[in-house]
Parts: sequence; structure tokens; C-alpha cells
Amino acid sequence: MKTDIKQTDGQLDALFSAGAHFGLIRSRRHPSAKPYLFGTKNKIEIFDLEKTHEALEKAKEFIKGIVANGGMVMFVGGKNEAQKAVLDGAMKVGQPLVAGRWLGGTMTNFPEIRKRINKLEDLTTQKEKGELSKYTKKERLMIDREIVRLDKSFSGLTPMKMLPKVLFVIDPKREHIAVAEAKHLHIPVVALASSDNNMRDVEYAIPGNDASLASIKYFVSEIVSAIEAGKLELASPVKKEA
Repeated sequence: MKTDIKQTDGQLDALFSAGAHFGLIRSRRHPSAKPYLFGTKNKIEIFDLEKTHEALEKAKEFIKGIVANGGMVMFVGGKNEAQKAVLDGAMKVGQPLVAGRWLGGTMTNFPEIRKRINKLEDLTTQKEKGELSKYTKKERLMIDREIVRLDKSFSGLTPMKMLPKVLFVIDPKREHIAVAEAKHLHIPVVALASSDNNMRDVEYAIPGNDASLASIKYFVSEIVSAIEAGKLELASPVKKEA
């Protein structure tokens, strides 16, 4: 029991150090965020980190279970503060990602998107093997431009052979198109959401600072750790009891 308390205290300290407790000014608050708030300091609303911690642990357990059953987690974070953390986190655990503008139809029109991913992979492979030498200089230039264009839009999606089982989103209000596609396809969403978000828009809202680089990196690292734990469980030869 004492160990659990110490562990929780340590996690609360880590959340505080990352600045996860900072929300936005009260005028921007969505009503659904009120239960997760502790108070106000210098006109900035402050999250109750015990509730943030509880929500984070529930989200991590859910994601761990998804991965342990062979599912993939798509990372989504297009805002400047989130892009590198999302890119690094998703790549570390081999998950698909969108760290830029979400293209409408990324999931709802996945067969067409998959064709473009396949084209990117095919052209990249041909280039790496030197198979583009059969084309003229002008044709190779055009192919190189096509690779750059496709890479910018689809490189993060190459691990995605099928639709993900869950989305992990930084700021669901900003990524409302991704959230809407997930909802349409009945794909659950885990989201780091500041006080301007409707917490009821997603299945697992983690109330916290979604604008600070340090805060975003912390939450991404926690989700990454949940995915790693799920992968270990998936690879374990010991089968779960029925």
C-alpha cells in the first residue's frame, strides 16, 4: 500500500513538473471540463492532477489491452508543439501517425489512402534499388518530386495495413476531423484535452495541458510506455486464462 502511495505521489510530481496542471483562462472553459479543475491562479484555470492521473492510468490500461490483443494505436497531433513528440513517440513503438494536417478520409476512405501509401513504398523501394535509372533525367526528377509529395502526406501511415483500433490525439478540439472520422467508424479515442475541449467528445479524455511541449512530451511518453507493455504481453508465451 505504501509503495502504491509513493508511486502515485511520484507520478503526481512528474505531472506537476511537466506543467500538466495548467489549463486556459476561464472564458475559454468548456462546461464539461469543470469537474476536472482544482481552481484558478493568475486567471489561468488549474487542473486537479489527481483526476488527471486517474484518467491517464485508465487510458494507459485501455491502450495496453488494445496492443496486447494485436491492435494498433494511431498518434495524431498536428499543432506545432505536438509534432515532434508525436513523431518520436509513434516511431519508437512502430505505430502510425499524423503529425501535420489531417487529410479528410484518412480513415473513412482508407482503401484509397492505402493505395497512395503503397505507391510511396513502391517508388521509394525502386529508388533505393537504383531501378529508376531506366527513366530519363526529367522523368526521374518528376518521380523524386512525387516521392517527396507522398512522403510528406503519407510516410507516417506506412505501418497502418488496416484501420487502427484506437486514436491517441493531442487536442481533440483542434483535431475534430480525425475525432469525427473515428466516431463514424466506432474507433475509440484517447485524448490529451485542455479546458476548452468537450471532454464528452472522446471515450478517454485525459484532462491536462495540451499546449506545452513539456506536458505533451510527458503524456506521449506515458502512452508509449503503455504500448510497450502491451507489446510485451502480446509477445509473452504465457496465455491469459479464459
